[in-house]
This record gives sequence, structure tokens and C-alpha cells, in this order.
Amino acid sequence: MRRLLPLSLGLLPLVACAPAPAQSQSLSQSQPASPAAVAAPADPSFRAAFAPGGVAWVSGGRACVARVPSYRVTCPNLPPAVDVGWNGGDAWAAVPGLGAVITLDRAAQTVQVGRVVALSNTRAYREDGTAVTYAGAAARGVIGAPSAAITGGDGQDYVLLGGKLLRVTDSAVLENGAGPYLRTTPTGAKSADVPGVTTDFGSYRLVGGELQRLDAAGGVVGRLPHGPGRVGLVSGNVVTVSPQGQVRAFSLDLRER
Repeated sequence: MRRLLPLSLGLLPLVACAPAPAQSQSLSQSQPASPAAVAAPADPSFRAAFAPGGVAWVSGGRACVARVPSYRVTCPNLPPAVDVGWNGGDAWAAVPGLGAVITLDRAAQTVQVGRVVALSNTRAYREDGTAVTYAGAAARGVIGAPSAAITGGDGQDYVLLGGKLLRVTDSAVLENGAGPYLRTTPTGAKSADVPGVTTDFGSYRLVGGELQRLDAAGGVVGRLPHGPGRVGLVSGNVVTVSPQGQVRAFSLDLRER
């Protein structure tokens, strides 16, 4: 337990903390048979966030972080979390049962923000779509609870809401019938049917039991066997994390570190 949690923490029933609906699928749900297959909806109990400092993730309510260069996993003793994010070099977890966001390592910090359902790198989004910064200040939000949020390559926030991809700053609908995953791109963000990340020099994705590297035209130029998980960029490396907490790091040409 992070030492700055409210003293009343022990009085809160942990079973009431997770707002996500019960899942009938296991965390090891099967991958699509091929890139063309229709992807299953993203599991709301497994999310990850990547930053130059490392990767943070939440799986089944347990939030963890692994920092460069060792990628040693730290999982503090917290009530069930629903999402993770990076801000100011710190990895944060959203703990709706406490109405707070809490750091996962380094200096212990707890900020009361209400019942949060999604985190980006800049703000926390509550159940009604209103948002606050990691300092607890009011920020622009959306109307309704987003299923996911991300800070894009342009520094702006994007959310998935009601099957649409929205840019938060002006509420513009960028995609209808959006996929269940959010990806950062150099100029913003986009949705996808499988986990991945898009860069200036191509993209990476987890699909069909593989980690794939694609060129700028979308052709597969590298692949290796890999189970379900999430993938992102961390300090020039391609990093993946599984629902079981296995962290792997690769060079840009998919040589494992």
C-alpha cells in the first residue's frame, strides 16, 4: 500500500472498487486467426501505457510498472485499478474505489479525482466524462464514459466513446465504427482492431500469434511468435507486456534484447 493513501482505506470493501463489467472471457482470450479477421473487443480489465521511462499495465485490477533499463516489475499493494497512465515521469493507476489516482513507484502520491474510468498522459476521465489533471485541476472532458483514452503524438487527447474516436479538444468525431484499441501516431491517434503502435517509419502490431513489423505502406517486413498482449515504444525499443505481466523488449528490427 502506498504510504500516502487515506487512512480510511482499510474501511473500503475491495470487492466494490472495480467498475468494469464482469468478463466471461479469460485474460488469455484467443487472437484473431489472421490480420483480416474481426478482432474481439478489447478486454477492459487489461490495459497498458508506454513512455520513455517504461511500461505500466493493469490486469484483472492489479496495476504494475516495469522501468528501463532492467524492466524489473513492481506491483504495489493497491485496491483494484482500472487503468494506468504516465505523467511527469511517474506511472499512475486509477483506483475508482478510492476516487483517486496513485503512483505505482518512486515518490508516493495520491490525488483525489473521483471515480475514474480512463487515463491518458495528461488527465483522468471520470464515469460521466468530466476530466481532471494529475494535479486535480479541472480539464476539458467529454460527455459520457470513454472506454479508453490516449495522448497522441501531437500532444492532444483522444478517446473511444460509443464506438467513435473523438479528439477531446474540440469534440471532433474522427472515426465512426472505431476499433476497440487506441494507437498513438506521430500526428495524433487512431483506432485499430488489434493492439499496436504507429511510428514515422512504420508500425508494430500483435496479431495472429505474432509480433509484426510493418513498413510505411502496411507491408509486413518482420515477424516473430508472440502471445496476446500490448505493444508500444519505450526509449527506442519495441516493448510488449502480456496479461500475466511478462515484459519483453526488442530492437526496432525485432531482435529481442
